[in-house]
Amino acid sequence: MAENSIDFSLQLTMSDEGSDFRLDVSACLPGRGISAIFGASGSGKTTLLRCIAGLQPVDAGRVSVNGEVWQDDRFYLPTHRRPLGYVFQEASLFSHLSVAGNLDYAIRRADQACMGTDLAEAVDLLGLAPLMKRRPDELSGGERQRVAIARALLIRPKLLLMDEPLASLDQARKQEILPYLERLRHELAMPVLYVSHSRDEVARLADHLLMIEAGRVVANGTLVELLGRVDLPLTPGEPRGVVLEGKVAERDQAWQLSRVAVDGGDLWIRDNGDECGASVRLHVHASDVSIALTPQRDSSILNSLRVRVSTITPDPGQMALCLVQLALGENYLLARITRRSAQQLGLAQGQMVWAQIKSVALVY
Repeated sequence: MAENSIDFSLQLTMSDEGSDFRLDVSACLPGRGISAIFGASGSGKTTLLRCIAGLQPVDAGRVSVNGEVWQDDRFYLPTHRRPLGYVFQEASLFSHLSVAGNLDYAIRRADQACMGTDLAEAVDLLGLAPLMKRRPDELSGGERQRVAIARALLIRPKLLLMDEPLASLDQARKQEILPYLERLRHELAMPVLYVSHSRDEVARLADHLLMIEAGRVVANGTLVELLGRVDLPLTPGEPRGVVLEGKVAERDQAWQLSRVAVDGGDLWIRDNGDECGASVRLHVHASDVSIALTPQRDSSILNSLRVRVSTITPDPGQMALCLVQLALGENYLLARITRRSAQQLGLAQGQMVWAQIKSVALVY
């Protein structure tokens, strides 16, 4: 049992309308940062979170958080004594209290012996200063969720659980709250388990990824490592893509562009104001990567990188397409191209080619 990790092994069988669901999950996750629990609807993500919280009885289980045992074969810490914060899909604020009153409720419940976020920090972190006198019915969905997150932080938990906190929000409200969640990743020392079925959301927020399918772990590793693989399940409708981490190496004021150095090469992106030396995170969709056998000098595409073909795999559900995994230093890119294109180019494992990247999203 590691001192700086979240360790759990949980087994549970549930019956619903004549069908059984079996959860059998064992994993060790980092003791700080955001670990995303990712999978399709019905894969067991929320059930796993409820088991870790002690809200769902299990057939057999063990949970420890940074060396502190919450349950095992001989010991069980009830939910109300577990030092955790829980953010649900719906904010569930006290409707009769203002934002300030909801936060004060959390402060009065906090374990003062624990180090954690104080009121001023929470208000600043989640941009709540203009909202403190409002009641929940005067807030947007995104504002309510920001208050719910602040309330969870103010009880000074040792673990923060977030169960698809953006699922009930429309796209505009999601874009409103995502920058605040990104700040949590940069500024919080506590571990966060973040349930989601959105690859784009996970790419923006997570450091580590636990992928679940039908109640079992199919992959457990860093975000950069797992998103670069082609053999892992994909939520229907979700785009394939990878995350690259790098540093701003140059800013071209004339063209409003920044050059980001990543392992294996450099990428030009739109200048977002980050200073040279700043760490950034880039999201590259497979549909935005094309392949050429030689460098293209007469193209509008700025980013062209020398890469090696690692694998070529049929794209599940897309008979005309294939996924090409391209090694870039210690990183990988993915390209989604037609099978005909792959044949015409004569692509083969180990071949050196040029990856042309049409668009790069900066996600921090």
